[in-house]
Amino acid sequence: MRLTPRGLWMRGRVLPVEIGRGGLSEDKHEGDGATPVGTLRIVGMRYRADRIAAPAAWAIPIGPRDLWCDASGHPAYNQQVRAPFPASHEILRRADPLYDIILLTSWNYPQAKDGKGSAIFLHQRRRAGFPTAGCLAFRRDHLIWLAQNVEQGETLVIPPLACYPHRHTAKPRDKA
Repeated sequence: MRLTPRGLWMRGRVLPVEIGRGGLSEDKHEGDGATPVGTLRIVGMRYRADRIAAPAAWAIPIGPRDLWCDASGHPAYNQQVRAPFPASHEILRRADPLYDIILLTSWNYPQAKDGKGSAIFLHQRRRAGFPTAGCLAFRRDHLIWLAQNVEQGETLVIPPLACYPHRHTAKPRDKA
């Protein structure tokens, strides 16, 4: 899989994709809203078994207490955790359909470095043109196809910003 200016290229198909509101970043950090540049692996898949069938044999159902820790400095930073959980976290079993399928990436996982960013997922988009907080987001039918066809451990290449002269990229930030 490779991110291109036209979308995510996989198995001869190009799937339109939304990236982070902060564009692409070679210096990703927690809360910047950017999608990290690099070569990531697909390391897991979660899905809402109450809403859809398992897209792949290796997909794991999302339970009502499943969360993702985004508290930099916490021992569970960038790990799936269970409620009740006192530190900052994201709810995986959302009321909306955005996380009906989640492909987990290897970004800063499983040995997370504090502040380098958490939860770079491939998930459903809100709507066309609406950026994410750093994840890659797809139309529902495209995400289902992707989940049915991706292999665990498969690589996802996200090239540097210079390769993306389209509407979803941001200009490089000045380093403070």
